[in-house]
Amino acid sequence: MLYSLFKYLNEIDFPGAGMFEYITFRSAMAMILSLIISTVYGKRIIRILQKKQIGEVVRNLGLEGQMQKKGTPTMGGIIIILSIIVPVLLFARLDNIYIILMIVTTLWLGMIGFIDDYIKVFRGDKEGLKGTFKIVGQVGLGLIVGLTLYLSPDAVIREKASISEIGTKTEMVDEGFTKSGIQYMKDSKSTKTTIPFCKNNEFDYQSLVNFTGSYATPFAWMLFIIMTILIVTAVSNGANLTDGLDGLATGSSAIIGVTLGILAYVSGHYVYADYLNIMYIPHSGELVVFIAAFIGATIGFLWYNSYPAQVFMGDTGSLTLGGIIAVFAVIIHKELLIPILCGVFFVESLSVILQVSFFKYTKKKFGVGRRIFLMAPLHHHYQKKGYPEAKIVTRFWIIGILLAVITIVTLKIR
Repeated sequence: MLYSLFKYLNEIDFPGAGMFEYITFRSAMAMILSLIISTVYGKRIIRILQKKQIGEVVRNLGLEGQMQKKGTPTMGGIIIILSIIVPVLLFARLDNIYIILMIVTTLWLGMIGFIDDYIKVFRGDKEGLKGTFKIVGQVGLGLIVGLTLYLSPDAVIREKASISEIGTKTEMVDEGFTKSGIQYMKDSKSTKTTIPFCKNNEFDYQSLVNFTGSYATPFAWMLFIIMTILIVTAVSNGANLTDGLDGLATGSSAIIGVTLGILAYVSGHYVYADYLNIMYIPHSGELVVFIAAFIGATIGFLWYNSYPAQVFMGDTGSLTLGGIIAVFAVIIHKELLIPILCGVFFVESLSVILQVSFFKYTKKKFGVGRRIFLMAPLHHHYQKKGYPEAKIVTRFWIIGILLAVITIVTLKIR
């Protein structure tokens, strides 16, 4: 909103209005406002949650300090969502297809999580929203994102091409000069994505379906959409499973957000993309404004969510954070980096899958179910071993930072 206003003011030479043309300035403003909303107004929202007696329902799992959390306000994800949406509406370009997708993602999964928390708190159903409905919602979002990236003329990548590949001058979007002559650029729809540790640093889904001949392109997009659905579902559920200790999911998401912001900035900046020899995605730089608000929201929420937590985000927050990370990575064509970047979420999810699968297998084979971990997800395993909660969270953050650094260096280590 403010971008359009200050663009008009800049046209009439209003002093300082030109600052809004810079993504870095608007990103900084978005982060500052997000921090203000999450810390100042977050406290007021927590008081409202306490007054409404919207407290956490806790099952006694025999974990140290667990029962002390009973009654702590939950549904704090509302604070995160407001702290993201308000700055984005004010400082981002709302005509940008990527920003629109991120707003839809935030509200879509926020609503699913809110319904889940509502059922748990107000209806006293510890199971919350049925898993089937959650999956349907996540699949629906993945379908919307995948189809939008396929159908929108604004969702393209810009590649170097020869004049013979371009065909006509009208299809050329840019040109520059190199030592060997003219360098032509062309926008194109693409199912390419960044793949870590490989020389060319790119993988095209179409290479998996080239055997279909002339149908390779539509089949490649079908494969891309299916992959998008799987990623959205997996990462949002992974974040949900990670949200079991004070500040664990919030801090991990902030670390991931910083990394995604760096990747979006270099991917949306032609000079940096060319220097790093990575995929250039026009207009994706605007996503830095969104992720700045995301980082501000998570850090601000951590003010109240760190140990001992004054508020829990609930599924309203955890599903939203995971979905934002997944869709953001898909948009900037970095979804194959998720197993590294979101390694904490990945391991937490894997621990649950292994625990349940092994228990069922041994029960069927031996009549008695056996466990790999003392308890799943993994953070509870370490709680059972006697590690203090704050120490577990801090060490998971450190691992998250290491994984974030590895993710960034994959752009050059091939």
